[in-house]
Amino acid sequence: MFSETSATILIIDDASESLRLLSELLQPTYRVLAATSGTAGLRIAGNQPKPDLILLDVMMPDMDGFDVITHLRNDPDTQDIPVIFLTAMTNISDEERGLQLGAADYITKPISPPLVLARVNTQLEAKQARDWMKDQEATLKAQVALRMKENNLIQRISIRALAHLAEIRDPETGNHILRTQGYVQRLATGLARHPRFAATLTEGYIDMLARSAPLHDIGKVGIPDHILLKPGRLSTDEWVIMQTHAKLGSDAIEQAERDIKQAELDLKTRMVFLSTAKEIAHWHHEKWDGSGYPDGLAENAIPVSARLMAVADVFDALISPRSYKPAIPFKKARDIIAAERGKHFDPDLVDAFLEGFDDFVAIAKQHLDAALIASPRWTN
Repeated sequence: MFSETSATILIIDDASESLRLLSELLQPTYRVLAATSGTAGLRIAGNQPKPDLILLDVMMPDMDGFDVITHLRNDPDTQDIPVIFLTAMTNISDEERGLQLGAADYITKPISPPLVLARVNTQLEAKQARDWMKDQEATLKAQVALRMKENNLIQRISIRALAHLAEIRDPETGNHILRTQGYVQRLATGLARHPRFAATLTEGYIDMLARSAPLHDIGKVGIPDHILLKPGRLSTDEWVIMQTHAKLGSDAIEQAERDIKQAELDLKTRMVFLSTAKEIAHWHHEKWDGSGYPDGLAENAIPVSARLMAVADVFDALISPRSYKPAIPFKKARDIIAAERGKHFDPDLVDAFLEGFDDFVAIAKQHLDAALIASPRWTN
């Protein structure tokens, strides 16, 4: 049974005698509200606390029951209140019309008290069950949202920790991972409506891309110290070894994919994330004209994620001081990127970079390294 103290029933009927009979019948068990017109009934239905059930007369002068239920169903605040029609009509088409408009049941006049009580109780119990299900669903959604938030946080922390492994072994990079992450996100957002990229650069993909970006140089953990930490330029043989960091990084991420599959955690979002991270790690040194490494891919054969990372990575390398070179001023770095349009970089990505250049400078300044601040040419 529905709780006798909590159920509120609204009766909408222009016939005073019908209102009196129904009120006397229901008041011993339920809280009863009454309205003698459709307009007044809609006003009461929209107030708090909302009624749990509405008994609605069909034949009324100002608004008939069909008009009233149409208004109720079109209002988000009242659309879920169950309605039982009260009618003296016996035309089956009218009953069908009412049910199509969303009525839960029909009670014909003159009323039968036991029938009214039974049908009222049935609808209230059904509503209680629906409300319970909604509460459970809301609770479940909240728990899922919390778990997803926790998983996202763990994922971000794990990515940052892995990225810092490479950063610790190459201390000159400093906040490089934060800056390149910001560049990639800004560049992708600027291209999201471009005809060539709109289908790929969805909001979800851009978020995944930004999360994956810090892992672009994770393969450097496999490069020997005498090469990775060499204070000057690399020899030809050393450069060949350094180039292997791209494949080392993608191989490590690919192994993680296999481990996840073996652990039966093959969740789509996780696999997409790893796939994106693997693309970036493996191909972010490829060039639009095919002269990059490790596979010599050209143009659209290079994944979009890797093309975006290439622009971000080169720009940050240009403006950052290294043991073998000073930092290049922002404007000169911009000119170098522009000159590589159609050669090193996808032409449309360069156009987006140039358009958002001030934002790239702001990102660089947001994540300063001591070495950047100390560079006398950095702010020029």
